[in-house]
Amino acid sequence: MGARVTRAFRNFNVESRAIREISKNKPTSAPRHSVARPGPLPDDPEIQEEIREKNDKLLALLKEVYVDSRDPPVQVKDEGGIIPSKQQEYRLTKLGHLRNLDIPSIPKGKISVVEILTLLNNHKLSPQTWTAEKIAEEYSIDLKEVTSLLEFFIPFAVEIFPPKDRNAL
Repeated sequence: MGARVTRAFRNFNVESRAIREISKNKPTSAPRHSVARPGPLPDDPEIQEEIREKNDKLLALLKEVYVDSRDPPVQVKDEGGIIPSKQQEYRLTKLGHLRNLDIPSIPKGKISVVEILTLLNNHKLSPQTWTAEKIAEEYSIDLKEVTSLLEFFIPFAVEIFPPKDRNAL
């Protein structure tokens, strides 16, 4: 009931109030600041002549200027890590099911997701053949990284359960 009353007061004489607001004089804008008038146009022949003529005083000052700049010596901070070089050694990928979409080469010390899943599956199926040392040598990875990969990264095991008979239920 209260909503109807407030709506009646809100909508009372809406049109005349809107017309009154619209018909009010608009506020005047702030005065503009004076702008410096542009000088003579660049097409003026006097300016073109002044641009082309040599100024001996300025030319003499320019000849006295000598700039000698050298790059500061590069300071290499060795923080116990490997200093990144611009040229990295690359190795060819082991798998290539997608042909043109496959990555042809990977930097040494890195490995693709497909290769990770393959080596984990190989290690899971035959751990005697695919040891951490062999994997590290095969894929050019540190032995420490391979052991932690084999220890902590466990691929999903997909198991397909046979459908149950409705009669057995």
